[in-house]
Amino acid sequence: MPTYQIITETSFTGSHALRLPDGSYEPTHSHDWPVAVTVQSSQLDEMACVMDFHVLEKIVDGVLDPWHEQHLNDVVPFANEAINPSAERVAEQIALAVAGQLPDGVTLIETCVGEAEGCTAVFRP
Repeated sequence: MPTYQIITETSFTGSHALRLPDGSYEPTHSHDWPVAVTVQSSQLDEMACVMDFHVLEKIVDGVLDPWHEQHLNDVVPFANEAINPSAERVAEQIALAVAGQLPDGVTLIETCVGEAEGCTAVFRP
């Protein structure tokens, strides 16, 4: 059965400090975090699309907006040391939040998050 995929790409700016195995923190530093979200469907909708790109963009922006220009260690879901804000966990949290808002029949395939030039974390649920 054929499948169709669409990808939306955006970015947000934010700082973080990873909690190290000994409980200390690395120095706080900022990134422009590029984000790519891929979704798929085996059926196209009434407009012959996986889903409207603008709807997917709005969903992703809604997830990222609370993190933009923030210190990730201080915002949900990373606050209070709940989740260490590594690029891998940022990708995971974006994926989990986006997946729950997709139309019926559309599945999240992967979320990619860049932390530095040439360094990308990928989460596939």
